[in-house]
Amino acid sequence: MQIIDFRFRPNTQATIDGFTNSTMFKGMFAKIDLTHLVAQEVPEIVEMIKEHGMEKAVITGRDCSMTYDAASNNAGVISFVKDFPEMFLGFMGVDPHKGMKGIYDLTRQITEEGMHGAAIDPYLAKIFVNDAKYYPIYSKCCELDIPIVVATGPGTLVPGAVMEHAAPRYIDYVARDFPGLKIVISHGGYPWVEEAIMVTERNENVYMELSEYERHPGGESYVKAAINLIGDKLLFASAHPGADFRDAITMYKEMNLPKDIFEAIMFGNAKKVLGL
Repeated sequence: MQIIDFRFRPNTQATIDGFTNSTMFKGMFAKIDLTHLVAQEVPEIVEMIKEHGMEKAVITGRDCSMTYDAASNNAGVISFVKDFPEMFLGFMGVDPHKGMKGIYDLTRQITEEGMHGAAIDPYLAKIFVNDAKYYPIYSKCCELDIPIVVATGPGTLVPGAVMEHAAPRYIDYVARDFPGLKIVISHGGYPWVEEAIMVTERNENVYMELSEYERHPGGESYVKAAINLIGDKLLFASAHPGADFRDAITMYKEMNLPKDIFEAIMFGNAKKVLGL
């Protein structure tokens, strides 16, 4: 079985420390049992995921340095990509409040540093995804012909964040205004499950990954939608190491999806989005 994981971070010690010490997510991870996390060196991680059928893994960067006291992690993503370009695809985190500097950095990281896409976190930027500050980023993504990942989800215990900023209904506006932009809704638009499903279904250029929210209350709607509506738009994403990629693979196997839909979710749909 071939797999592309659309939300993955190597479980290095730096990654684990980043979870527990994060300015934004410290409260969230304090509620989660992380004792299962074992730090490994990157070559060991790459061999491990290859053994389980992983062909590629997307690592999303994050930059919210204008709204939180937190440095961008883009440099770390670039290092993973440069060391293992055959396995890792990096998406640069872009802070909309940096204006043209963010655009110039995105262009350089795509054209010179080997990054493959862009990633944004509207609830960390404290603005909606269809705010005018984001539109130069979308235009540049269209120009560079790269996809963009939009983090959604409830932002549990993130100080100063407003959940409404992550609502998928606002992605609908962006999909309309930039029909050539490949948009990936990350974390399934939770808790607006049905809304995220319909935004994905009705816009040809919108895709979705569910990372961590498949088993949340209402998550059964995602499975039903995979079979009946958006099997060609869903992307497998484990959220490793917060959720172990092996457990995520097992979970998808146990969903009893039709074979063609299962294979599309695990590999084919992501291959199309990534242009591989």
